[in-house]
Amino acid sequence: MSNDGSELGRTLSTDTELWVRRFHPADGAPIRLLCMPHAGGSASYFFRVAKALAPEIDVLAVQYPGRQERFSEPGLTSAREMADRLVEAVLPLLDRPIALFGHSLGATVGFEVALRLQERGIVPAAFFASGRRAPHLSSFARTHLRDDAGLIADVRALAGTDSWLLEDEDVLRMVLPAIRSDYIAAETYEYRPGPRLRCPIVAIIGDDDPRVTVEQADAWREHTGAGFELDVHPGGHFYLNDHVDAVLRRITEHLSPARASVDRPV
Repeated sequence: MSNDGSELGRTLSTDTELWVRRFHPADGAPIRLLCMPHAGGSASYFFRVAKALAPEIDVLAVQYPGRQERFSEPGLTSAREMADRLVEAVLPLLDRPIALFGHSLGATVGFEVALRLQERGIVPAAFFASGRRAPHLSSFARTHLRDDAGLIADVRALAGTDSWLLEDEDVLRMVLPAIRSDYIAAETYEYRPGPRLRCPIVAIIGDDDPRVTVEQADAWREHTGAGFELDVHPGGHFYLNDHVDAVLRRITEHLSPARASVDRPV
């Protein structure tokens, strides 16, 4: 990030550079979009998103520990710890309004990030919760307790990781610990009752998602006092791969300058 040629890039903290990728920096954009990937995912999942939304929206793609250039770091097994560390990392980027997008595990992390920002007096412009049931609904999933073969089988069934990664034994040995850590974080998360978000929530799912039903996604409405919408697309857990253009149109509609006002500290 420090090589993006902007003054911002030269002043970011080490933690920010570890956690955030700006594939297509949009320094003049009026708003930023923080994108958090699924279990086993990486920041590069949002490369196309960043390209499509620039220069109107500055996309910040989150890189969890334990993958790609962070593969030497241990993965985190708590969504709350992820949120704690991520909030600290993005503080230098809160010089303008910010919205949040999270897919699957990323939606849980995004929810916790939104709560932490709100506690600091910073209300996101919007929160897009993709491919995840509402946080108060327990999943009872225990995939993280399976052996390596069982975990890989689940990842393949969801089509969440490029198949070539799972076929290359050397690459697989590198990515599997991160995938398992992410699954633990996703499946052991327990909701703690608290204040509702003061930003709109848009829940987005595929109509054939084995992880979340329409009713479970609709229950996100209970976590906001600022408006709720539900978008349902054809497809499974990774419906986004086939409907990215439609999802980006929805994001752009919500984050237009007229709708991007947020509460900020006084």
